[in-house]
Amino acid sequence: MTRQTILAIALTLAFAPAMAAKQDPVGLTPTPDDAAGMAVQPHYSPYAGRGFPTQVYWGDTHVHTDNSLDARGFGVTIGPEEAFRFARGEEVTTSNGEQFKLSRPLDWLVVSDHSDGMGAMKEIIAGNPNLLQDPTVKKWHDSMRAGGDAAFEATMDVINAFSQGKVPAVVLDRTFQQTVWDDYIDIAERYNEPGRFTSIIGYEWPSTEKGNNLHRNVLYRDGGDRARRMVPYTTAESFNPEDLWKWMARYEEATGGQVLALAHNGNMSNGIMFPVETNPATGKPLSKDYAAQRARWEPLYEVTQIKGDGETHPLLSSDDEFADYETLALGNLNLTVPKEDSMLRYEYARQALRDGLAMESKLGTNPYKFGMVGSSDTHTALAAVEEDNYIGKHAGTEPSPERWNHPMAKFAGRQYEGYAMASSGYAGVWATDNTRKALFDAMKRKEVYATTGPRMLVRFWGGWDFVEADANSRLPAAVGYAKGVPMGGDLSTAPDGKAPTFLVAALKDPYGANLDRIQIVKGWMDSKGETHEKVYDVAWGDAESRQPSSNGKVPAVGDTVDVKNATWTNTIGDPELITVWTDPDFDAGQKAFYYTRVIEIPTPRWTAYDAKRFGVEMAKEVEMTTQERAYTSPIWYTPKG
Repeated sequence: MTRQTILAIALTLAFAPAMAAKQDPVGLTPTPDDAAGMAVQPHYSPYAGRGFPTQVYWGDTHVHTDNSLDARGFGVTIGPEEAFRFARGEEVTTSNGEQFKLSRPLDWLVVSDHSDGMGAMKEIIAGNPNLLQDPTVKKWHDSMRAGGDAAFEATMDVINAFSQGKVPAVVLDRTFQQTVWDDYIDIAERYNEPGRFTSIIGYEWPSTEKGNNLHRNVLYRDGGDRARRMVPYTTAESFNPEDLWKWMARYEEATGGQVLALAHNGNMSNGIMFPVETNPATGKPLSKDYAAQRARWEPLYEVTQIKGDGETHPLLSSDDEFADYETLALGNLNLTVPKEDSMLRYEYARQALRDGLAMESKLGTNPYKFGMVGSSDTHTALAAVEEDNYIGKHAGTEPSPERWNHPMAKFAGRQYEGYAMASSGYAGVWATDNTRKALFDAMKRKEVYATTGPRMLVRFWGGWDFVEADANSRLPAAVGYAKGVPMGGDLSTAPDGKAPTFLVAALKDPYGANLDRIQIVKGWMDSKGETHEKVYDVAWGDAESRQPSSNGKVPAVGDTVDVKNATWTNTIGDPELITVWTDPDFDAGQKAFYYTRVIEIPTPRWTAYDAKRFGVEMAKEVEMTTQERAYTSPIWYTPKG
């Protein structure tokens, strides 16, 4: 047994009581000094009477099964039931016969199959006679049954057909859609166990007009009694997100339920995910209504997933040495239009957060005031994203000696390289309990964060009165909620002479790597309406030997990765970081946002694990190490007036 394994087991056992249903905010045992940093406590027990969230619940908002056209076309043969079973911790047989299991169960899951043609590909392959009357569908059926390259090309053709609005009408039959939707809801209801595991009902609206990705996932607060009353919205009705928001409003009015949406993969939108001046759907200037409706219906953004990380890009954040992380900037979704540098501004989360500050002054509402989550976008039905347990993007990229060099997808002679896929990510939700209502409400208030896979615990509060001693508390949530607002919250009107203070804490994944550093990313708008950004190192591992340089940047943490053997040691970095930070550059008259980025020490990437397990040598351009991370939802500051 390796030292690393022994340490992981020790940490798991040490934190086990804290990670149960009444988990401590950072998973640590309180000390006798806690009382000094806590609000008035009427009970002897420091845990009694707490109404704030004390547990993070882990899940994935973005899983595709054999009900999705492309997933089934790529060879996935398992459905929503297997997806829920797997997320609950059961061992499942993959579409290619592999046995797969998570290291630890998830707490919740959204099976988000595409609304367009939901369940149709299964019927096409099976040879449903009603569908095969259409010659295009018959051609798809024949190619899919032939297998190999013919099946792959047919799947690409199906994707292109949807992106161009040229899907045969028979595939979009509403009666058939209702049947598939009802069957899915029945499965979701069966696997929903409040307090143990939550199956959140949802779907993906796959707007890909002209190949530009504007996909949204729609999540329900409701159970099946409400959700089944309206079938999911499809791009056969509209490619315009504003029309999706209108459908969401109709749903809430008709059922009394609640829904939210989250967008993803701005890096494949080719400059239209986060418009600033012009509405890409109409060609007209963005309106106040657009800003208000987007803010109303889209409280979250999926900032990291398999098809690349979406926090920022090195050309947008040139002073950020960690900006170039799992960057995938080839073009739009079907690669029909190559990427241009001018598109990048409108594709990444950090720049959108900046632009939102300025847009609020013009439109009255900040349309990009979103929280951040990670999710997988897996098309295998299985939410397995840990680097050493990477299932792949779809059935054709499940574990094999060749998958690193097997394209994830090919369009018109251009392709996504298999090795370029990121093993990412998960969503952490700070909720009062593990139920649909509590998780949904936490998402609405944006008390959520994204990770690229590790289940590190991260907490983040902002206020005006945090002091250095607050970081000594072993119950930081008590003082955090007493003195400030959590991630996703708002600060306004700075008290005279005060700058915002932030309490931030992070604890490593018990099974994972130590922490390199905690950073706070600030964006602000100056008096001229120009926006800016800056990344601050606020806490870091090995602090006794790592001192910031004259520019304030902390040196690299080092690297213990043995690529050949796909191992590393936790002999660098720290398992826990906590601090109070005050903005040294604060201007009370300037709007701003702040979010936390937590970065691990270097570890083997999934490609290194594959190289070791299959005994293959990969090309020099293949990344073999990674520094995984977390991104919290921001805290916004708005001056009075």
